[in-house]
Amino acid sequence: MSTPDAPPPVVTDRIELRGLRVRGRHGVLAAERELGQEFVVDLALEVDTRAAAASDDVLDTVHYGEVAEEVAAVVAGEPVALLERLAQRVADVVLARERVLAVEVAVHKPQAPIPLVFDDVVVRVRRTSARAGRAAGPGGAGAGTPVVLALGSDLGDRAEVLRSAVAALARVPGLVLTGVSPVVESAPVRLPGTEAAESPDPEQQPFLNAVVVGTTTLAPLDLLAACQRVEAGHGRVRRERWGPRTLDVDVVDLGGALARDDERLLLPHPRAHQRAFVLRPWALVDPGAHLVGPGGGPVADLASELVAADPAAAVVVREDVPLAVPGAGEGSR
Repeated sequence: MSTPDAPPPVVTDRIELRGLRVRGRHGVLAAERELGQEFVVDLALEVDTRAAAASDDVLDTVHYGEVAEEVAAVVAGEPVALLERLAQRVADVVLARERVLAVEVAVHKPQAPIPLVFDDVVVRVRRTSARAGRAAGPGGAGAGTPVVLALGSDLGDRAEVLRSAVAALARVPGLVLTGVSPVVESAPVRLPGTEAAESPDPEQQPFLNAVVVGTTTLAPLDLLAACQRVEAGHGRVRRERWGPRTLDVDVVDLGGALARDDERLLLPHPRAHQRAFVLRPWALVDPGAHLVGPGGGPVADLASELVAADPAAAVVVREDVPLAVPGAGEGSR
């Protein structure tokens, strides 16, 4: 009698880097931002080292020297108020490396401005990559890579275009939609110097935008091609960058991957952190969402900060334009 195949072993190999000392300017107090102080970072990277053990090739593992330099650049870079935010930024940089399944980050602030005798202040976080789920194999959390897609329309029957686009995306093989945001309305963004920006149509409609989330087994460029087919099926013609369009479908995030090598698809979307019409609906459909990479952070916080800095960037939730994943219940909205 045959027995089911045993599940793949759980890999718990770790690469640890401890005591990385970097001067930074993080803190709530103005003096901390001005004078700076030393921060200490400990890292524990969960990696499957079996390939490297067999090949003895650094390309089959995580180069801890490069990781150290990347983390040091984060700590020495743009100041933040809280160690929690700094630890998240460090984790984002480490998880952008393809072979890292999870990371534990400890950020020490031994010179914190506390008027008492103490040894250290430490914030520790553990973050897991979507790749860790995929490593579990079929049937587990690895059924697909988490994906975030942003939709927009400012031509024609915008509400119907968005409804039809969600339905079309739900039919794409290898793409499973699990949720869709409320629709928001935003002013059109036009590329400076273009005809659309210099001579705007007074009858031009505002954009309707939404975000859908789900999982996919498609390769990144295959996913992009599928999104572009949905755009073309709704009359999208690429005549002018950032010009009026019947439908935009942008890949915003794909499993937290950081990809900058192929101009056809930059991940995460390089302007996502600057667009309230992406951040706000994303936060509504996934309140715990986090954007990795430059300018990243908790999506809800990024949306609030963007509008606080530029009130004109605010969007309006359109409760009168409902969207839903086809065949799903209320919880998918």
